[in-house]
Amino acid sequence: MATLSYQRELSITDEYDVVVVGGGSAGCMAAIQAGRAGAKTALIEKNGILGGTTVVASVNFPGLFHAWGKQIIAGVGWEIIEETARRGGAVMPDFSDPYKEHRHWEHQILLNRFLYSSVLDESCMEAGVDLRFHEMPSSMELVDDHVLIAITGKSGLSLIRTKQVIDATGDANVADMLGYTLESEEQPQPGTLIYGLSGYKLEDVDQEKLLKLYQKAVASGSLLHTDHSPGEIPFLGELRSAGGNRMHITGIDGADSASKSVAEVKARQSLMRIYLFLRQVPGCEKLEVSYVANECGIRETRRIVGEKRITVKDYVSGEVWPDAVCYSFYPVDIHRQGDNTTDIRPLSEGIFPTIPLGALIPRGSDHLLAAGRCISGDQEASSAYRVQASCMATGQAAGAAAALAAKLDVSVREVDVEQVRDLLERHGAIVPRQTVQAFL
Repeated sequence: MATLSYQRELSITDEYDVVVVGGGSAGCMAAIQAGRAGAKTALIEKNGILGGTTVVASVNFPGLFHAWGKQIIAGVGWEIIEETARRGGAVMPDFSDPYKEHRHWEHQILLNRFLYSSVLDESCMEAGVDLRFHEMPSSMELVDDHVLIAITGKSGLSLIRTKQVIDATGDANVADMLGYTLESEEQPQPGTLIYGLSGYKLEDVDQEKLLKLYQKAVASGSLLHTDHSPGEIPFLGELRSAGGNRMHITGIDGADSASKSVAEVKARQSLMRIYLFLRQVPGCEKLEVSYVANECGIRETRRIVGEKRITVKDYVSGEVWPDAVCYSFYPVDIHRQGDNTTDIRPLSEGIFPTIPLGALIPRGSDHLLAAGRCISGDQEASSAYRVQASCMATGQAAGAAAALAAKLDVSVREVDVEQVRDLLERHGAIVPRQTVQAFL
């Protein structure tokens, strides 16, 4: 049997107060907040561009920042959105008009991916954040009240040391490396590959023929019913919107490289089935795939088991946690595994869910916080707080807490939540300090 001998001894090349892993909605805001608070901060991102799912998976319509006619999430993330809008890269809805009939998507913001990612670059650099693209942590260890992180990059392995780490991977990869307890579902929500279609006119499409061809294709196995959204005439919605956020990629995980590879392949296979099928439909003979996201969007993998855990009962009741650090607002939104439907449960009017600092702290952690969709909660609650605006808010909160812990040389569990709230408010965040009734 062949073996590989690796004898190289690594020396520490860089030292930080805070290291953030993952440059998406949560990680960017965490890094910017930590940097602005005076912490020497690094942001490790596996891709060559910031923005995470917003950019590389093309889910470039973040929400929700407003609830019942009031803004409930602001701070660093909202600042980035506003600057993108000033440069002509964001379509802003009328937030003063609460959406009608639970049409929550009416308050999502359409972003230009390039402009948004460029503003993120600038904001990170202005905050003094060390951007480390094309790198991933390969191992971590707690040593002498610090975290040693072995980084894999294009030049091989390097070693850095930090006081605090923020897991913004979405998949709790850092928490897993450090040995903290995680939870996951037997049937996580399916993923979606966003794409665009062109080369046809909707009025030329023979809808009757479309339905007959679809029935034949599903019967033969050349199409799956998860390749499209629900509707009386399959794919009519996709053709009306010229593609979009519609297919379900089922039977995938995505928490590690192997399962994420399976997800990417299955997603592209789905789009190929769609393409080959639609070109048979009269009126779509010249249909083209005009755009496809670089990555399959993953909704759910693993979550930390935190000092506190958000249940769906907590979320939909608008529970105001004693250590609440931000709001969240989105309906319970579970994409069903195995079919093409979604269980959407809008919040009752006047409900403003909150997120506790304890849900960002893995149980027993001194040097690690989580941010984004891998914070602690059950599947139903996490299906709501996993969205981008909420991830921005939890990211900024994690950045503030990590910066304070590093500055004071204390455990993340010992940071005074009032100091976290004060720091967040100084940087524009909206913090739950009172009851829902007072907020109203």
